[in-house]
Amino acid sequence: MLERLFKLSEHKTNLRTEVSSGLITFFSMSYILVVNPAVLSVAGIPLDRVFTATIIAILIGTLIMAFGANYPIVVAPGMGINSYFATLAATSGYNYKTLLATCFIASVIFVILSATKFRESLIDSIPNNLKYGISAAIGLFIAFLGLKNSAIIVANEHTILSLGDLKNPVTYMTILGIFIILVLLALEIKGAIFIGMAITGVICYFTGLLKVEKVFGIPHMDLSFLYNPVTESINAIQLGMYGIVFTFLMVTLFDTTGTMVAVTSQAGLSKNGKIEKAKQALMADSFASLAASLFGSTPTTAYIESSSGVANGGRTGLTALSTSFFVIISLFLFPLASSLASVPSITSPALIIIGSFMMESIAKIEWSDITEAFPAFVTIIGIPLTGSINDGIAFGFIFYVVLKLSKRQWKDIHPLMYVFTILFVIQLLWLHI
Repeated sequence: MLERLFKLSEHKTNLRTEVSSGLITFFSMSYILVVNPAVLSVAGIPLDRVFTATIIAILIGTLIMAFGANYPIVVAPGMGINSYFATLAATSGYNYKTLLATCFIASVIFVILSATKFRESLIDSIPNNLKYGISAAIGLFIAFLGLKNSAIIVANEHTILSLGDLKNPVTYMTILGIFIILVLLALEIKGAIFIGMAITGVICYFTGLLKVEKVFGIPHMDLSFLYNPVTESINAIQLGMYGIVFTFLMVTLFDTTGTMVAVTSQAGLSKNGKIEKAKQALMADSFASLAASLFGSTPTTAYIESSSGVANGGRTGLTALSTSFFVIISLFLFPLASSLASVPSITSPALIIIGSFMMESIAKIEWSDITEAFPAFVTIIGIPLTGSINDGIAFGFIFYVVLKLSKRQWKDIHPLMYVFTILFVIQLLWLHI
């Protein structure tokens, strides 16, 4: 049944690979179950309601992605945008319910755009060289996250960044984890990343780095809406919060678009630069964002950590379905999941190695053409250095349009590129997160 439903043979995969890939993706992204409630509770949203909203959003988005698009991609509340929300709550004077209503309004627009050809056309409008740049940039981005989280790379006021203390247990255990996974990959052992993470986790436990005080817990979930969306939306409109709505919409739109391009390219699920079943995939995160905004969280995005499951061999929606299953289990294993997600030495090696895999697309960029090469280059450095997929893509769009216009190569510019270049300029100058 699963073979026919997810077309495993057609995608050259099997049940064991898909399930193990789902588990790897879960461990790579499970930190959001802890971090999102921690960030948004600072804005005044009850912590248990954020946890509920996070779970609901993940399940809705990921299940639509699994059955609708048959993609190994997980959808979850996005990092960065939740911090922006918390900052707005602390500095703007707006209460969290009104701010959530701006997320709701943005999500409704998001659903409408996804139901039409617009978002699909947007993905198709991005030049191939920019898509290759986005994929490589996100690879650098997640590798940098792994290096930062494990303190291999640390901030330095004189040189900006520098090598961390290699005697730090988290740091040297991460390096050990990298070597373990690399050796398994070199030996072509199936599920090398998952096995390497498991071995590292066991070593961390016996060396005292991983502390598991409690394994099981009984979940408490309130499934009612956190606020009246109609009343609060009218309130947000009367207060003129259009700029906030626009910012939520733009960041969510391009974070997901960038991730979709990168992960589908890595998995070999795009053909001639086009993503098959793009509409179904885009509907997944738009409906997840809508649910998140109603239950108590900021908008969702396709998660770049999905690339960890893809790197393990995950190719179909069964990987995403498996991750959803582990998310449900995590309701009862929340204490254990929190413990595992809190040890960077377990997850960072996978992120760093996956980042290296995604650099392959750099070879496809037309480096001899400055109008194609520089926009890709500025995207590649922009995403990891700003820590924002949205900002990196914005730089790439702006330079691409300007350079093509300077050479009068108007035919190379899709009409949507003009529209979003203008919107990106507005956002970067006046509405930046």
